Amino acid sequence: MESPHSLSPSSSSSSSSYSSDGVAGFETEEPRTPLAVRRALQLLNSGQPDLRLQAARDIRRLTKTSQRCRRQLSEAVGPLVSMLRVDSPESHEPALLALLNLAVKDEKNKINIVEAGALEPIISFLKSQNLNLQESATASLLTLSASSTNKPIISACGAIPLLVKILRDGSPQAKAEAVMALSNLSTHPNNLRIILKTNPIPFIVDLLKTCKKSSKTAEKCCALIESLVDYDEGRTALTSEEGGVLAVVEVLEIGTLQSREHAVGALLTMCQSDRCKYREPILREGVIPGLLELTVQGTPKSQSKARSLLQLLRESPYPRSEIQPDTLENIVCSIISQIDGDDQSGKAKKMLAEMVQVSMEQSLRHLQQRALVCTPSDLPIAGCAASEVSSK
Repeated sequence: MESPHSLSPSSSSSSSSYSSDGVAGFETEEPRTPLAVRRALQLLNSGQPDLRLQAARDIRRLTKTSQRCRRQLSEAVGPLVSMLRVDSPESHEPALLALLNLAVKDEKNKINIVEAGALEPIISFLKSQNLNLQESATASLLTLSASSTNKPIISACGAIPLLVKILRDGSPQAKAEAVMALSNLSTHPNNLRIILKTNPIPFIVDLLKTCKKSSKTAEKCCALIESLVDYDEGRTALTSEEGGVLAVVEVLEIGTLQSREHAVGALLTMCQSDRCKYREPILREGVIPGLLELTVQGTPKSQSKARSLLQLLRESPYPRSEIQPDTLENIVCSIISQIDGDDQSGKAKKMLAEMVQVSMEQSLRHLQQRALVCTPSDLPIAGCAASEVSSK
């Protein structure tokens, strides 16, 4: 995940190709460096603050949409990083935004920016009273943290507690980018424990409550929660936070497909860790209708996780006898029978009836299609069977 501050490169302005991991690759013959790129590099190396400032702005503009320019301007990384360190405060944000655009979808530039020493000033900007500079610094860490090489380095520089602080106190834009950066960093095994120690779940839940449930922000909040509830501290924090479980259930109901997968994964992890402890808090938030819908409309992983969670939420999680098969209908009916006659029960019963109706209609259509294939009386049995096979 990279920062939304920067625009993605357009195909019309770039001759680059992309490998399966999303890292840019380039033709053997590099096109001649355009005049605007050469001029920007000359200004950047002029040593004059005003000209360097103009160069940073030009580089930001040139690299907004052109992957080719990002490659051609890679040598600007060092001078731009030096502007973060020694030039006047007026230069910090233009230089930072230029570096941010240079890093977008360019793994080599991401690594070079960190190696050039950019993290120390960027992390100091996270503490700035200038909200624009703070937002730009957060966006930069979001983009730089997309590189697996950079993840442990960013953490070692002390960025995680500051990102959590922004998650607590920052502007709405900075909060969204902070949670995305933390989600990026959490995929490195050693970072997850560091994140957990900062007690971020109350702030993640606050953000999840207020953001649009179908947004990328909600997706990253749930991805982070799913990782954190692998630990007992994370599970306790989520259930202790007022509306914490409910916020996850709401994403399970109306989030994007990927968000719903993270949401059901988080709830399943909790219930698997200690069914007796977490079954009631999950049931209490009205999860059943969303789980039922997910069993038929989710991703393959979501469907499997939703069924597993439904199994755990019923009164007895153990397999039933052969006389009463462990079908989805039986599992749900078992759960419904334990719920007080509230709105959740009514919704679940209605949805279950609709699922059975849809299943019956699908079966009827399938039988009708088979009948049409086999209608002619002079069609031999073998031919009918062959037609069935070919139509599947």
